[in-house]
Amino acid sequence: MKDEQVYVDTTNSDMDEKHFRINHLGKNYNIYEFLNNHPGGINYVKPYEDKEVTQRMQQTQHSKAAYYLLREYKDGGRDSSNKGDQEDLEALVDWNKPMLAQVANLGAKYNEWVISPVDRKLRLFGNPILENLTITPWYVVPLVWVPVILYFITYGTRRYVQLTEDQAPFIPTVLSVVSGVVLWTLIEYSLHRWVFHMEPSGKSRVMIYVHFAIHGLHHKVPFDPRRLVFPPFPAAIIAYMFYEICTLFIPDSIIFLVIAGGLAGYVIYDMIHFYLHYGSPREDSYFYHLKRYHNQHHFAHHDSGFGISSVFWDKVFGSAIKLRQLAMAIKW
Repeated sequence: MKDEQVYVDTTNSDMDEKHFRINHLGKNYNIYEFLNNHPGGINYVKPYEDKEVTQRMQQTQHSKAAYYLLREYKDGGRDSSNKGDQEDLEALVDWNKPMLAQVANLGAKYNEWVISPVDRKLRLFGNPILENLTITPWYVVPLVWVPVILYFITYGTRRYVQLTEDQAPFIPTVLSVVSGVVLWTLIEYSLHRWVFHMEPSGKSRVMIYVHFAIHGLHHKVPFDPRRLVFPPFPAAIIAYMFYEICTLFIPDSIIFLVIAGGLAGYVIYDMIHFYLHYGSPREDSYFYHLKRYHNQHHFAHHDSGFGISSVFWDKVFGSAIKLRQLAMAIKW
């Protein structure tokens, strides 16, 4: 199949401008703004413009999160009706106010609410300075961290030569940096699975605050481009914590080189994460399968598929998602 990127062009005469309607259970939904974000690709959706999709969604086993997200696009405003066992949880919060101060009030409802996605932007803090510290365009990550990585490699190489008196440091430098990248992949998996996806009991307000601030908000608003990469300030705090831990078992002669590799792994991870949400990888490429995999984590299998830049550790720890065979390739 020819490689191409499929995207929604607002000047395309083949579809009504800013409208792409479907019908579900007798109600009309305009999913135009969602087309480029649809996990199943635009090519699977386009044939259903102005058609009833209920049976098709059942046949393709759309997740509970998918039905919940569909509420966002109802003509005339969000569908806030209660359907069977699916309550509209957005009635429990006020989206016109900062969200962090509200989430602890959800109590036992928090875990269900936070994995029920919506398509909107989220304000975390009322204070504009604090709020701006939580918003990070993707390009800020390499701008901040690449100079730090280069400095650590330069300084770490000099330090290695001084401490070991090895006058041919190239191979040890490369091996140390690569080992840091590999170490990061395990840190990435461990943080995502056992820290970011901890489940607050609903009784601890502090745990709800922490969970939502570090990762829960991303699952709640997965299409908010301002919240797809980690802000530099909290990232620096976490990096320092891991540096202190690494000093316990990594030789002093290579510690800065390993940390440089770890930071490089982190930057690669964050760039991959952003691309998996907004990129259009070609069919059968490495990133094509990663994008499908990450979409399944977001919208169907929240308790598995924790690898972002690689699925290796998911396979090691038994949390891998098995992707089903498709009749045709997905075009995002």
